[in-house]
Amino acid sequence: MRRTLLTLALCGTLLSASTAAGTAAPEPPSGRLFAYGGHARQNITVYGHGGTPLVILHGGYWSKDTDWSGWARWFAARGFTVYDTDYRLTSDAVWPAQRDDVLAALRWVRHRQSGALPLVLGSSAGGHLALQAATYGAGRSRVRGVVALSPVASPYRAWRDGAAPGASAERRELRGAARRLAGCDPDRDGVRCWERWGDLAALSHASGADDAPLYLVHSTGDFVPVAHSAELATAQRRQGLRDVTVRTVGGSAHGGPLLKKRGMAQDVLRWLRGRP
Repeated sequence: MRRTLLTLALCGTLLSASTAAGTAAPEPPSGRLFAYGGHARQNITVYGHGGTPLVILHGGYWSKDTDWSGWARWFAARGFTVYDTDYRLTSDAVWPAQRDDVLAALRWVRHRQSGALPLVLGSSAGGHLALQAATYGAGRSRVRGVVALSPVASPYRAWRDGAAPGASAERRELRGAARRLAGCDPDRDGVRCWERWGDLAALSHASGADDAPLYLVHSTGDFVPVAHSAELATAQRRQGLRDVTVRTVGGSAHGGPLLKKRGMAQDVLRWLRGRP
């Protein structure tokens, strides 16, 4: 697992992150590993101390770990206490186990931070989970704001797009990943299956002013198209959530690599710091 590498410096990763941001990085803090539950994947690596809490949710098609330790250190070096959070994968359990884990992790973070509401940064599949944290129930009561990079706001849209003629390999892979996450086939497995696919969509939980502020980013060539975020943002604005930003940048970057686009890391940093 990626957590076994925590004692390494990972200088190259951090250096590229700092270069992408256009500023020299302070000395990166090391991480400390904690468990927020009994499963092996229910763990959090904490970077920094005493700053505004920032929870990072990695992507990876809900089926694999991806390494965010470099960016976790980058944000921690800029004043945040960063909680790099793992959750059960689809090889461990189907939905809603992943959301349950994220909500449990957020409760753990809030308790550790003496009740302070955390910010959340999620990428791709982790962006989907970040949006669930922002919208499920009264999201504003649990998180201060969410940055989502290439979020799969609607796994059903991803399922449908992956079956379209000429769909890219990434979209086909995401279609299969969404199917594994739901644990059923929406075309043939009945009403309960449809209910689960509905529950997977952030749009189905959108409630406007009760939800957390959102900063949503895609590239023009993203295999998770901006339509995922645009549809959600429109619904949220109609219901009264004013603090919603959808950005589209050039190229085909997806998820974490969006932060390496010129100025993006600093823009995200400013947005996070601007949430009261």
